[in-house]
Amino acid sequence: MKTDILLKMRSGGEISLKEQIFLIIKLSIPTILAQVSSIVMSFIDASMVGRLGPADSASIGLVASSTWLIMGLCFAAAMGFTVQVAHLIGGNKEKEARNLEKTAFLATTTFSVIIMLAGIIVSGWLPQFLGKIDPSSEIYENARVYFLVFCLSVPIIQLNNLATELLQAAGEMKVPSLMQLLMTVLNIALNYLFIFILGIGVFGAALATLISRGITTLALLFVLLVSSPILKLAKRNDEHFDFDKKHIYTALRISAPIAFEQTIMTGGQIAFTKIVAPLGKIAIAANSFAITAESICYMPAFGLGAAATTICGQSFGAKRHELTYRLGWLTTVIGIFLMLIMSALLFIFAPELIGFLSPDTDIRRIGARILRIESFSEMFYGSSLVVNGALRGTGDTLVPSLFNFFSMWFVRLPLALALSPHFGLEGAWFAMSFELCVRGILFLIRLKGKKWVKR
Repeated sequence: MKTDILLKMRSGGEISLKEQIFLIIKLSIPTILAQVSSIVMSFIDASMVGRLGPADSASIGLVASSTWLIMGLCFAAAMGFTVQVAHLIGGNKEKEARNLEKTAFLATTTFSVIIMLAGIIVSGWLPQFLGKIDPSSEIYENARVYFLVFCLSVPIIQLNNLATELLQAAGEMKVPSLMQLLMTVLNIALNYLFIFILGIGVFGAALATLISRGITTLALLFVLLVSSPILKLAKRNDEHFDFDKKHIYTALRISAPIAFEQTIMTGGQIAFTKIVAPLGKIAIAANSFAITAESICYMPAFGLGAAATTICGQSFGAKRHELTYRLGWLTTVIGIFLMLIMSALLFIFAPELIGFLSPDTDIRRIGARILRIESFSEMFYGSSLVVNGALRGTGDTLVPSLFNFFSMWFVRLPLALALSPHFGLEGAWFAMSFELCVRGILFLIRLKGKKWVKR
C-alpha cells in the first residue's frame, strides 16, 4: 500500500488525509525502530565503558562532539545527492536517478578519504585541545586511541550514510532499519568480547563499532546495488555513466549549507564540551551520559524527519507543491504529539536512564537533574528535526542552517558561559534547553511560510 500511495503521488493522483497519515507512519516507523536500535547501541556502549570507571567514560565523552562533526559532514555530503535522487524519482526519471547514484558514490568516497586523513593527522593533539588534558594521563591516551580508530572508519560511515539515504529516497525504509538493528546486535556482542573478555577497554569499544558498521555497510550496498527495484545497478548494461557537472553544483548548493550547519552545530557542541570540561571529570561523564540518555526522547522526531525528507522530496519532484506543504505540516503535527509523550517519559524516568548507564552516585544524581531540565524543551527540539527533514526534501537547506547557527552560537553558548560558573552543569543544560526552544520556534515560523515549497 505504501508503494501504491507513492506511485499515486508521483503520477498526480489525489491522496486522502488517511492515506497521507498512513504513508507518514509507514515510512517513519522503520526509521524510528532504527533509532531505537542505535540508541540501544549507544546505551550499551556507554554502560559497558561506564563500568570501567569515570576516566574511561570521560575519554569518550571528550571526543564525542568531534566524532559527531565528522559524521555530520558525511551525512551532508550524501544528502546533497540523495535529495536530487528523490526529486528525479518523484519526476519518474529513474534512469537519471541511477546515473546520479554513480556520481554520488565517486564524489562522496573521495570526500570521506580526505576527511579520514585529516582526522588521523589531528588525533594526536585533539584531546589536549578540547579539555586541556595532560598528555601523560589515561584520559588523554584513551581519547586519542578512540578518535584514531573512529577516523579509520570514516569511509565506511560515508558509504553507510549514502546507501541508507539512497534507499530512503526511493521509499525503502525497512532495509536500512534492519541493518541498523543488525549493527546494534553485532556491536553489543563485540563490545562484550573486546571490553570484558579480552580486556582492551576503550579501544575495544571503538573497534567493535568499526567492525559492526563495516559488516552492515556491505549488506546495505548489496541491497542497494543488486536488489533495489529503482536504484539497482546490476544487469543494467544499457546504461552508461554520464558525468554531469550540474549535479555536482546542485549537490554543493544543497550539501554546503548542511555541512555548514553540521560544522557550526558540532563546533558548538565542542565549545559546550570545553565549557563543561573545567567542571571536572564527573561533570564530563554526566554530560556525556545525559546526552546519550536524552537521545531516546527524540527518536520519533528523527524517524519522522527522515520520512518527511522522502515524502516531501518525491512530491516536490512531482511538482505537487501544495501537497508538499500539507505533508510537511502533517508530519510536524504528528511529531509534536509524539514528542510531548516522550518528554513526559524522560522527566519521569530520568534517574533510571542515568542509573542504567553509570553506577557512580554523583554521576547519577547530576545526570538525572540535567535530563529533567532538558525534558521541557524536547517538544521544540523534535519539531525542529521534523521541519528540517521536510525542508531538506525540497532542497531548502540554507535558511535552516542559519537558524541553527544563530541559536547555537548566539543563544546557547553565551548563556552557558554565563550560567555554568554559578550553577555548574545544571546551568549549562538550562542554556541548552532554552536554546532548543528558540530553535524550534524559528523552524515552525519557516514551515508556516511557503517559500520552502516555491523554490
